[in-house]
Amino acid sequence: MNAVADRVAQLTEAAEATGAYPVPGGDICDAWRITLRGGPLGPHSTVFAKSLADAPAGFFEAEAAGLAMLAVTGEVAVPGVLAVADDVLVLEWVEPAYGSPSPAEAERLGRDLAAMHGIRGTVSYGTPGRAAFLGTLPLPGPGEEVTDPAEWPRFHAEHRLRPFLREAFDRGGISASDTLDVEQLCEEIDKVAGPPQPPALIHGDLWSGNVHWAADGRARLIDPAAQGGHPETDLALLELFGCPELSRILAAYEEVRPIEGRAERVPLHQLQHLLVHAVLFGGAYGAKCGEAARAALRNRG
Repeated sequence: MNAVADRVAQLTEAAEATGAYPVPGGDICDAWRITLRGGPLGPHSTVFAKSLADAPAGFFEAEAAGLAMLAVTGEVAVPGVLAVADDVLVLEWVEPAYGSPSPAEAERLGRDLAAMHGIRGTVSYGTPGRAAFLGTLPLPGPGEEVTDPAEWPRFHAEHRLRPFLREAFDRGGISASDTLDVEQLCEEIDKVAGPPQPPALIHGDLWSGNVHWAADGRARLIDPAAQGGHPETDLALLELFGCPELSRILAAYEEVRPIEGRAERVPLHQLQHLLVHAVLFGGAYGAKCGEAARAALRNRG
């Protein structure tokens, strides 16, 4: 048995771990399906665990807090958190679906997201008072709460685009010319951002790999960077790398919560994640950042 399985047994107070099987899909963490015997979870139980050597301080605690934020809305489904520590996060095992989601499952996800985004009460943008991460990169924030919808463009440029742009450039992940185009977008973001949007609770990292299509017919949202943000970000990220039944998800969402002109703003809302990828993985992502910035600028009013 491996050390992660033993650690999970300790954290869940199981008598022992009887099996540990690697689960594919993660780019950053190691993921495991672990079987346990005895303890509060029952005589025989299966859990999901993820681990990361030398994880940043508060890394898994931030993910657990994000899952709790999403769960408390009652609008979206997430795996239950069973245990969290500096080195590992333990979640309930949700049996995956095999094959593509059904149209009904995709439409339910769209309606669930719209309902979550429609909840009022998220008082500020970002994650004031707690840590949050995209990949292993901490999400920066202002020293004060930002609550005015008219301030979102400035917040997004200063705390979601420029910090990652600087880091990507310093690491050689983006060229000087593409950097200038992203900077121009930051300067002109008010012309691109669209109508003011009050802060809403968003998943914050909702690319298709963070939608877990479950065998019970209801998708679970995983790996959140939950925060007060702009709802269009979640939808744009579903489009970033492709998602099964995407057109049905978006159509069902807009039946509940129509958003005029959203398609023109997709490049703006994808740019933060492209910059994070340029920091972490380099390669072609820097060029994609420049392309997204130029596309967003073409759509400015």
